Amino acid sequence: MTRVAIYARFSSQMQRDASIDDQMRLCRERAEREGWTVVDAYSDRAVSGASMLRPGLQALFHATQEGQVDLILAEALDRLSRDQADIAAIFKRLSFAGVGIVTLAEGEISELHVGLKGTMNQLFF
Repeated sequence: MTRVAIYARFSSQMQRDASIDDQMRLCRERAEREGWTVVDAYSDRAVSGASMLRPGLQALFHATQEGQVDLILAEALDRLSRDQADIAAIFKRLSFAGVGIVTLAEGEISELHVGLKGTMNQLFF
């Protein structure tokens, strides 16, 4: 059984609050198709992806450190962070804990995604 935590975020007051619900719904649908068990969901509303000090992200890190999660599922890599150094740190931290990342947009995240998408995401800060 693969234990999944969903993470969703929107960054500005200009985006709709329903954006979080949409991200969560799409991720739950993907988890169901894959046969994964969603054990928890975390979100940060109207918080920039440039900060690592987001309550939802910090709670997600805590769950991974406690061994409660096998996989993080998000809509896209930029939901976790738009900062290249931060996304690399997140990937390294989760990899060390044995936790993978899958996004609806990019699929299973590898070092290549972190380098390429991290650079692209930072350009669109």
